[in-house]
Amino acid sequence: MTSQSLSPPPPDGFHPDLTGGPSGPLSEARTRVHHVRADDLDGGTAQTDGMRRFAAIGGVRVGSEGMWMGQTAVAPATVSADHHHGDSETTIYVVSGHPEFVFLADPGPDLAERGAGPEAVRLCTGPGDYVFVPPFVPHREEIPDPDEVAVVVIARSTQEAVVVNLPGLYVLRSGQQ
Repeated sequence: MTSQSLSPPPPDGFHPDLTGGPSGPLSEARTRVHHVRADDLDGGTAQTDGMRRFAAIGGVRVGSEGMWMGQTAVAPATVSADHHHGDSETTIYVVSGHPEFVFLADPGPDLAERGAGPEAVRLCTGPGDYVFVPPFVPHREEIPDPDEVAVVVIARSTQEAVVVNLPGLYVLRSGQQ
């Protein structure tokens, strides 16, 4: 059997010319598919008390320019520290356990007029559920079960795992960051 050299298809809508352009030539990391094995996750990421994050996909590990993906494990009977993820959109897929996501919301104009303060909202999840956390929204994870570990897969719209630990939860209002 002889080896045959394949030339790239000509540029068109399906096969763009990626040899140059505004950002220059592609780096070697951006010309191949990457495989990160389950036993090769990197624990050297930003952390929050009560949780353990592991990076799988990111700028440093695979050359990603616009996303980060990893896994978080939360021990039984744990309440994480309050935190947000900066300007990163965060999506969460619950693999196992029943993590609860807690954030504060405004009570609404009618209740606010009567002096009501922010309301703690608790999202109770289970395996197969998805959660979306918008940028800068303060929240925490809780695992009320004393015997169950929660494992979630996280994807972020930033190159690395952005974590800003906070002294407490607060309501994120429009125009505030």
